Amino acid sequence: MRPEKHYVNRSGWLRAGILGANDGILSTASIVIGVAAASDTRAPIILAGLAGLVAGALSMAAGEYVSVSSQADLESSDLEREIAELRDMPEAELLELADIYVDRGLDKELAMRVAEQLTAHNALEAHARDELGINEITQAKPFQAALASGAAFVFGGALPVVVALMAPVKQMVIIQYLFALVFLIVLGTTAAKTGGSNVTKAIGRITFWGTIAMGITALIGYLFGVSTA
Repeated sequence: MRPEKHYVNRSGWLRAGILGANDGILSTASIVIGVAAASDTRAPIILAGLAGLVAGALSMAAGEYVSVSSQADLESSDLEREIAELRDMPEAELLELADIYVDRGLDKELAMRVAEQLTAHNALEAHARDELGINEITQAKPFQAALASGAAFVFGGALPVVVALMAPVKQMVIIQYLFALVFLIVLGTTAAKTGGSNVTKAIGRITFWGTIAMGITALIGYLFGVSTA
C-alpha cells in the first residue's frame, strides 16, 4: 500500500510561501498602480515598484521570523516545563495523559495501558503531542518560514515590476490590474491544489480583496496625482 498524502505536512512552508507571493504581487502591483495613476512618466513607476519590492521582501522575511520565533519560544517554554513535571511528578503526568485518552473516547483501563506504553516509549513526545499539541510537522521553524516568505515575496513582487517595464505608461493602471489578477488567480489555484482546498473559493477570496486593494491605491493616486497630461 502506498502511504497516504496528508496536506498538513506542507502547512509550514506553504503558508509562508503563499502569503509571501500573494503579498508580493498585491503590494507591488498596488504601489505601481498608485504611482502610475499619479504620474505620466515611467521612471518613478519603476523606482516605486523596485523600492516596494526590496522593502516588502525584507519586511516580510523579518516579520515572519519574529512571529514564528515567538511561537518557537512558547513551544520551548512549554516543553521545558513538561520535562520538569515529568521528572518531579511522573505519576501525576501519567494520570493526566490517561485522562486525555479517556476524553478522546477510550475506557479508563485501555487509556491507562496506552498512557503507560507511550510513556515507556517516549514520555516527552507523548505529552508534547497529546497534551500540548506540538509535533514535528507543526513545530515552529523560524528560518524556514522567513526564507520561504521572503523569497516568495521577491518572486511575486518581480511580476508587476516586469509588467511596469513593458506596459505603455498611459495604459499602465489597467494593464497592471489585469495582469495582477491573472497572477493572483494562478497563485490562488496553485495554493488550493497544493493544499487540497477548494479552488473556486481560493480564487474568489484573492481576486476580491486584490481588487479592493488595487482600487483604493489607484483612487489615491488619481486624487493626489501630479500628472501634467
